[in-house]
Amino acid sequence: MTRFLNFSGVALAAQLAWMGAVQAHPHVWVDGVAQLNVEGGKLTSITNIWTFDAPFSAYATQGLDTNGDHKLSAAELKPLSQTNMEALEPYHFFTYVKDAGTQVEFAPPEHYGLKMGKRRLTLTFTLPLVQPVALARSTEVDVLDPEYFVAFSYPGKTPVTVKGEASGCTAHYQPPKELDDQIMAQLAAIPADEHDLPEALQDAAQGLAHEFLIECK
Repeated sequence: MTRFLNFSGVALAAQLAWMGAVQAHPHVWVDGVAQLNVEGGKLTSITNIWTFDAPFSAYATQGLDTNGDHKLSAAELKPLSQTNMEALEPYHFFTYVKDAGTQVEFAPPEHYGLKMGKRRLTLTFTLPLVQPVALARSTEVDVLDPEYFVAFSYPGKTPVTVKGEASGCTAHYQPPKELDDQIMAQLAAIPADEHDLPEALQDAAQGLAHEFLIECK
């Protein structure tokens, strides 16, 4: 799955060496926060804040400290931010909004950028909805990688927030059920260079969606 392996633009040999050191799905771990943006009683966009694990962060930023000051500035990280958006677009940014059972599409991402802190990269980006969704009923946002290349978690005290005009509305987070030991063992046996999950495991991966609900009175 090259969408993350190409983030830093490093040589293919380096990519394969890193892949060889990782033997099981998932290969990247992300701690997230979801912000649901509301305007005029409608969900207008989703802001994802994703903090990557330290080993992947080190891998993805190889060669980006161009001035040699052992820090990564906004200017040095800007090309990587653009690459991230281009790489994630074919995968719907791992983010899904449904309105009355129909998936809502996104306009191009906005306000995206990376920063490094405590040896971990954090990617922040906003996905505007092409058609804002009225909050007259429960509205659901899901975040997942259906191929389980990336494992998401939302460990903070406030995994989801609502920003904007949302009087009478509250946000709730529903974590996925944990996979059983047998499925975890099957995932662990998948080679690092096998990008797509076997059909027998695809349903299990679909069950790993992190659900964020806006409920309005």
